[in-house]
Amino acid sequence: MIQYRCKSCKISCNSSNCSICGERTKKDSTIYWCEFCNIPIYEEQCSLCQHTGRPLSRDIRPVFPEERLLIEIVRGKPFEFLEESVWNGSGSNYFINGKRIYFSISGLRNCNTDWVREEYDKLKKENTYLYFERLIEKWIQANQKRFTEIEKEAISYIREKCSNYDRRDLLVSFSGGKDSTVTSDLVLRAFNTTQIAHIFGDTTLEFPQTLAYITRFRKEHPKVLLMTAENKEKDFMELCRLIGPPSRVMRWCCTVFKTGAITRKIQAMFRGKAHIVTFYGIRRSESITRSKYERESDSPKITKQTVISPIIDWYDFDIWLYLFTRKIDFNDAYRLGYTRVGCWCCPNNSLWSEFLSRVHMAESYQKFRNLLLEFAIQIGKPDPKQYIDGGFWKARQGGNGVAYAQKSVISFEACATEEHTFQYQLQRPISEELYELFKPFGYINFSLGNARLGEVYVFDHMGKIVLRLVGRKGSELLRVTIYKKTIANAKGWKAAEEKVKCQITKYQMCMGCKACVSVCRYNAIHISYGEGDNVYYRIDDAVCKRCGECVGHFIAGCYMRKVLSIKR
Repeated sequence: MIQYRCKSCKISCNSSNCSICGERTKKDSTIYWCEFCNIPIYEEQCSLCQHTGRPLSRDIRPVFPEERLLIEIVRGKPFEFLEESVWNGSGSNYFINGKRIYFSISGLRNCNTDWVREEYDKLKKENTYLYFERLIEKWIQANQKRFTEIEKEAISYIREKCSNYDRRDLLVSFSGGKDSTVTSDLVLRAFNTTQIAHIFGDTTLEFPQTLAYITRFRKEHPKVLLMTAENKEKDFMELCRLIGPPSRVMRWCCTVFKTGAITRKIQAMFRGKAHIVTFYGIRRSESITRSKYERESDSPKITKQTVISPIIDWYDFDIWLYLFTRKIDFNDAYRLGYTRVGCWCCPNNSLWSEFLSRVHMAESYQKFRNLLLEFAIQIGKPDPKQYIDGGFWKARQGGNGVAYAQKSVISFEACATEEHTFQYQLQRPISEELYELFKPFGYINFSLGNARLGEVYVFDHMGKIVLRLVGRKGSELLRVTIYKKTIANAKGWKAAEEKVKCQITKYQMCMGCKACVSVCRYNAIHISYGEGDNVYYRIDDAVCKRCGECVGHFIAGCYMRKVLSIKR
């Protein structure tokens, strides 16, 4: 049973919420070290030798021979720990035979990675798994009780939560990482079937090892339907040049290359389904943000989906124990030392991950670094190299200095003679697409207005006028009169005005990121691409429910407006 501790009440319990104060508790975990067996153990008493272990770390993972060799090269002593028991607690906390060694990850910024790469390539053939495999076998035996406990609990939980669902309504979110690999195995074994769909979101920024593992997984599980979701219309590098690279605050890459693509694939796979259940390999110990996640919840990003995370309280220790005990294939990027295998150039990656990419993905790393330098120069940074190498690009907020961000500016003036009427100076000529963006407010009518003036009306379902648009096609002047203050669920005239601005912002800024497509639960929004950079935004009149969600979901109505917010 996983133990928790309440920080306020300072008591241990078996629940993720304190039974006294109700506050969220923190996992109370201790990994012990058995001096006699020379391995980490979950229970204080070693089941092999019966000796009592000493506290070592809150969590721990095995260090594969590839990572061990790299550390030895950096330390200047290749094969120094070849026959030793090597583990990592977190970050630079490396343990050799249960004793911590000094290893500065921050010092890797100034490390000569070209030399490290040459040494690694020269010595890797001499590396061996002999001692590592012996150690892992002993580790598995010593922690059999822990393995049985977590496996039984997870499978029981999966079966219990899905007892009322058809197997065709279940989906495994499969990233190619260790956590989703374990989740996949648990789900397939829980239902004793391979007839459960998997979906892999290819962000186009995957590690080569991830793509290789996906290929192996398909061969080893030929009856599992593993679908790939990919945004083939957008290029990551080109978008970086246009709107700037993603940062920790603005990870637009997830929305554009992952969430949107996965949503569209799910909509196609489960068309007509009232609700589906998706299994995620999320764990609370991965980050502060994920520590607040629930084991079961409605998806915050994809509609009509319940998310179940059966291994949410597992540790790295548990994940590797399960993989090795069950002898399951996994992503080889972990062997190199990567602790996470999402996008290889993610702004959330650690300094250690960056170092590994400099060594093992030198060409791709240099290409991305050059792009970052170009961006730093473009936005006027006085010392572009320091801005990049110091990691400051990861913390940028908004679109200051980015030319495309100017499209988010809405210029308008209120009419002095007509109430609730505004004249907008657009940054894009009026076209048929403009009227598509006003469909969430009601039904477009082109026949009643003065065609010579470009007058178009929008009616609600009762046949009452809610908006009047006046503007000739090709012109950049648009006059809007608001007749109903509750359009798109607005509460008052000022809010109604902001709703109109939302759609004008979207008209000016739309680059086809498809974030709106993910928001619409009725599948009414469609994005298509023409020649060059032309993007066509369409709303299906027959499907749209006029719920207004696509208007107000993002700041100012457009996801890119949120990403490229600027000082005004």
